[in-house]
Amino acid sequence: MQTSNETLLRALERGGLIDITTTGRQTGLPRRLEIAFHNLAGRIYISGIPSRRRRGWLANLEADPHLTLHFKRGVRADLPARARIIENEDERRTILTEVARNWRRRDVETMVRYSPLIEVTLERPL
Repeated sequence: MQTSNETLLRALERGGLIDITTTGRQTGLPRRLEIAFHNLAGRIYISGIPSRRRRGWLANLEADPHLTLHFKRGVRADLPARARIIENEDERRTILTEVARNWRRRDVETMVRYSPLIEVTLERPL
């Protein structure tokens, strides 16, 4: 099943659940997981639930920022991309305030401290 660029652009605008594949920092093997992404003002972000534990997928992206976005629900596509880990507290607060609103959460400061956060840039334009 092929997906048109227009359909894919609409899916990118909506945000939602996708799979991502990273490269294991120790094994070099592909690691795939389901995760939510957000489109905020035309930019794509991936975050997660706050936790003090280090996330394997985030550590993988620190070692190699390349990833693949896998669209699956109604839209089928695999898009190569690059991650930028967001560590600046002010930038994190700005973005995570919007993510918290999307998730109906009120613990923005906890999210700023403990949520993983990356910005995703597609390697090829649609």
